[in-house]
Amino acid sequence: MKYLDIAIDRAVQLGAEYADIRIHKTTTEVLYLQNKSIKSANNDVLYGYGIRVLKDGAWGFAHSSVFTEDAILKTVQKAYDTAKLSARVKNGDGIRLANERSYIASYKTPFKIDPFSIPLKEKAELFMEINQRMMNLKEIKKANSFFRAQKDEKLFASTIGTRLDINTLYINPQITAIAISDDDSQSRTFDEGGRGVGWEWIEQLDLLEKSRYVAEEAVMKLNADELKEEKRRTLILDPNHLGLTMHESVGHPTELDRVLGWEADYAGISFATPEKLGNYQYGSKIVNFVGDNTLEGGLATAGFDDDGVPGQKWHIIKDGILQEYGTTRETAPFIGVDYSRGCNRATYYYDQPINRIPNLYLLPGKEELTPAQLISDTEEGVYIQGRGSFSIDQHRVNFQFGGDFFWEIKDGKLIRPLKKVLYRSNNPEFWNSCDAICDKRYWKPFGVINCGKGQPNQTARMTHGASPARFRNIRVGGSKWKN
Repeated sequence: MKYLDIAIDRAVQLGAEYADIRIHKTTTEVLYLQNKSIKSANNDVLYGYGIRVLKDGAWGFAHSSVFTEDAILKTVQKAYDTAKLSARVKNGDGIRLANERSYIASYKTPFKIDPFSIPLKEKAELFMEINQRMMNLKEIKKANSFFRAQKDEKLFASTIGTRLDINTLYINPQITAIAISDDDSQSRTFDEGGRGVGWEWIEQLDLLEKSRYVAEEAVMKLNADELKEEKRRTLILDPNHLGLTMHESVGHPTELDRVLGWEADYAGISFATPEKLGNYQYGSKIVNFVGDNTLEGGLATAGFDDDGVPGQKWHIIKDGILQEYGTTRETAPFIGVDYSRGCNRATYYYDQPINRIPNLYLLPGKEELTPAQLISDTEEGVYIQGRGSFSIDQHRVNFQFGGDFFWEIKDGKLIRPLKKVLYRSNNPEFWNSCDAICDKRYWKPFGVINCGKGQPNQTARMTHGASPARFRNIRVGGSKWKN
């Protein structure tokens, strides 16, 4: 901990308005198999520290991987000098941080079996068998398996007296079967996006059994029909699929830095502007979105963010109305709010923390409702499972989504599998068309580990969740749209 004290003491001596240091070690293991071969098996470690200094209303940031007293002092000086230079071109009064008290605390992801303790040979044998099982069907010409484990160990200190010891862990398995014919190829994937747990989750998932239906459904897609025409239909979307839809159409539009236009030249802005808070009908009255960085197993659950703000749970959308954003100590004051929701996170030690999507999920319906009942009450529609392609405009309004598996619904029954299905809509139309959500028995979380944002680009992880939900009167068609 001495390096923490050296950095903070020096920042105070220099006259910093605020400063923090984040010592961060990231350990990753990645295994990728194709058919019966290991294509890659990597173990990597990144270890270093990043120092932020706020001076004259502007940030300075510097990083290093050299752990000596002299290197620490030089890095603090560099961050301070950068802040002084940045202050010359600041807008207005510059940055004012939201209030926050100090904490002395620790956090560790709960798990039973450390995935790094499982020999690589054992992991490779499991995924090799999974691939082999998928390829037992003659139509499956390619089988891919992927596994990633990541451990992040952080020590954090700030000039307000916060001292944190944070240890997080997540794993992400993924398997894909690709069926190929003379004139087409179709894939089916099992991917829950990762979870903050240990190897015990792999044992619970029973991937060997799931490899069977993944292969079978890839073949079903290969032989499936396409929709003959685009028209307004009912959509029933499974939780996995909704994870991507809510990420793009709710998560990103409610990051406050994007609302403020700070991402405009790279990733766009947001239609969900501050004057809409408390009065904008984002969705129907049954649509409730919660930001929750305390969610058990959540990929954004880490006890505290990289501002030293504790994880929280709050409504972003309540009864369909836009209520709040995901905020940081830096962004919140720009809309007159003097507290942070704890959404500031950096990917590695050499990255400066930025405003990120929290664990974000759709609350289940309050009344008992099964997926079968959703289907039986649908005259004509499509049931979509899993994630596929997506496209969304720079204001996060108009979008288009695909999926991984599709069923046509007729007169309350699933009548045939489909392929190459797309739907398109806009934000207010889509979420206001939601007329039914299954109850809590069917709620499931799904992770995202590769959310890209920032300049230079960073990837972040978070968890989304939902129960199956129904959306009425949405434009649904095949891969070729009619204008």
